[in-house]
Amino acid sequence: MTVSRTICSGFLIMITVGTVLLMLPFSTHSGDWNNPIVALFTATSAVCVTGLVVVDTGSYFSPWGQGIVLLLIQLGGLGYMTATTFLLLLLGRRLGLRDRLAIQQSMDKTELSGANSLVRSIIATTMIFEITGVFLMLPIFASDYGYGQSVWLAIFHSISAFNNAGFSLFSDSLMQYARSPGMNLIITSLVIIGGIGYQVIMEVFFWLRDRLQGRQERIIFSLHFKIVTSTTLILLGIGSLALLATEFSNPFTLATEGFGVKVMMAWFQSVIARTAGFNTIDIGSMKNTSLFIVAALMFIGASPGSTGGGIKTTTVRILMICTRAVLQGKAEVLCYQRQIPVDRVLKAIAVVVGSGMMVIGITTLISLTDSNLNFITVLFESVSAFATVGLSTGITAKLSTLAKLLLIITMYVGRVGVLLMMSAILGDPRFSTIHYPEEDLLVG
Repeated sequence: MTVSRTICSGFLIMITVGTVLLMLPFSTHSGDWNNPIVALFTATSAVCVTGLVVVDTGSYFSPWGQGIVLLLIQLGGLGYMTATTFLLLLLGRRLGLRDRLAIQQSMDKTELSGANSLVRSIIATTMIFEITGVFLMLPIFASDYGYGQSVWLAIFHSISAFNNAGFSLFSDSLMQYARSPGMNLIITSLVIIGGIGYQVIMEVFFWLRDRLQGRQERIIFSLHFKIVTSTTLILLGIGSLALLATEFSNPFTLATEGFGVKVMMAWFQSVIARTAGFNTIDIGSMKNTSLFIVAALMFIGASPGSTGGGIKTTTVRILMICTRAVLQGKAEVLCYQRQIPVDRVLKAIAVVVGSGMMVIGITTLISLTDSNLNFITVLFESVSAFATVGLSTGITAKLSTLAKLLLIITMYVGRVGVLLMMSAILGDPRFSTIHYPEEDLLVG
């Protein structure tokens, strides 16, 4: 059992346990045994914080079933190693070298030190933002459903938003709150914070702490922080403007709304495309151009060390910097006056190639199994599953059993990561001290 196999098997265990629990009669609203495919698909989507569903979560599952889904979302958002490590710390067990290596690999850390404090800070950060989201959403839900039902609605949607899951207890997701500035602001804030990564959150926390304590020392933000924040802002801005332009005159989405509401709805969908699965407009009524734009945003996804999926913002930024370096005739990959290590560049290339091959393969297979579906909707569904987003044009429940199983595999691989999955299958790489002579070749 290598570290990568431990992580992958941990997610499989959570999915298996969740499937069994969701199959039991007390989990369904009707009180009958659940369909195994429905239970497996829902458990996988929840553990992988995706949000794709084949049944309506709010009406199909009982309160117990909804609670199980929410627990799976929370565990999946934290990650298997973070959840188990926190449990070990509560039991008073000290972390060994193997545990630290697993945390390092699951969180994409570059060093082994500080594993205990990292896990504690992740748990504390998660609880703070989720509880804050509950209190902010409560008055909005209470105006429509009363405080009794609103408490559960606020808890469910706050946890789902921060973990970038996208599960909703409403059949139309959040379309009824499309014109609510408060709900739009709360949901998008939770999604952005949850998808920006814990390292960035902690750097902001330390910066605010020093400012409030009056310390005059200048804090130097890490290269990771600068790349993640700048890339996130650029993608959010470009995505909002692109969706506003393409859907502006679409009578089924934005055309009938005022300009302010149009901007708000375009902003919301641009943020959500970063791997949460909510929607305030009908995704199935969007133009093909808009669907392709959203698919591109979903494929990029969130940032490393976050609850989101995709190939990550740092990966895209590294490849863009590499392209700029080639055009400028430079042999070094530089960003913010720092040189990016070669191994990180190679990893970024491997992530994009592996992810692209996965999406192409799944799209091809589903197009063969369900040939009656439009290609753009199949591509959109495949990217959404791989990037653990959860947005859909409405075809998920209509897919064949084989196509649903393919999406289950896609969500799982997207959550654990392509490289980690390959490492679990092939085993840890064996480093060689042999160096071969260099020879040039034509490229491009």
